[in-house]
Amino acid sequence: MAGPAFRAAAVRVRVPATSANLGPGFDAFGLALGLYDDVVVRVADSGLHIDIAGEGSETLPRDEKHLLVRSLRTAFDLLGGQPRGLEIVCANRIPHGRGLGSSSAAICAGIVAARAVTIGGEARLDDAALLDLATEIEGHPDNVAACLLGGFTLSWMDSGAARAIRMEPSDSIVPVVFVPGKPVLTQTARGLLPRSVPHVDAAANAGRAALLVEALTRRPELLLPATEDRLHQEYRAPAMPESAALVERLRGDGIPAVISGAGPTVMALADADTADKVEALAGTDWAANRLSLDGRGASVLPLATSGDI
Repeated sequence: MAGPAFRAAAVRVRVPATSANLGPGFDAFGLALGLYDDVVVRVADSGLHIDIAGEGSETLPRDEKHLLVRSLRTAFDLLGGQPRGLEIVCANRIPHGRGLGSSSAAICAGIVAARAVTIGGEARLDDAALLDLATEIEGHPDNVAACLLGGFTLSWMDSGAARAIRMEPSDSIVPVVFVPGKPVLTQTARGLLPRSVPHVDAAANAGRAALLVEALTRRPELLLPATEDRLHQEYRAPAMPESAALVERLRGDGIPAVISGAGPTVMALADADTADKVEALAGTDWAANRLSLDGRGASVLPLATSGDI
């Protein structure tokens, strides 16, 4: 394969926040949310220059260690070769370390931007390959599938390859996220999971996960029972006791609430009539944010006008 040629113009990629698991759909379900990171990438004559605004601007590396850059580099290798230089501008709005898919957003932004800035990139790296690559970098497909495809996704591994299907969530669902001030590392949350669980709990989760597909897509009135989980949230509670207590309190009030991904963010699945009331339940320790559902996934957009990014 001949080495790639690159576009002279910059490309702009927008990627959504995501919530994985959604209660019983552990490591399989994902939901794309209307909260976005924007990335502009341009091939330069030499070097690497990164500007970061918003979330992580004070802590993220501005060199090859940045997850976005590592994802770009990995994608460029598959596309046939590295550009001479890169200029990158990031406008980050997805909170980091809160269970809203910030790492998946960085990965997906990087690989989609690499494909978009490469002439003939879609022929060299199709959508199935994008999902596989994002999963390889992230380690599991639940968040990256929702980030790439948008909507409500079900993902799985098949003979080492990532697979996903996209479904349309009911447009009556209004996600409300409660974001705490302190993060919890995904590795910490995963480290609390047991190697095995009781068969009765696994059977219960299988039934609730199946019900959740129906509840999210067609019958949202079933979301409260459909979001019941026995596989991961209780085990992770010691790492995020305030989050676990908020989930219990919301569910006790009849509101479908779950830990978002590995936490510590709590997500409630409200509707237009109850979203304002649910948002008001945050209290002073949480930043409540009423979001829309994202239906596009990772998108290449026209370049922003001055100040738009």
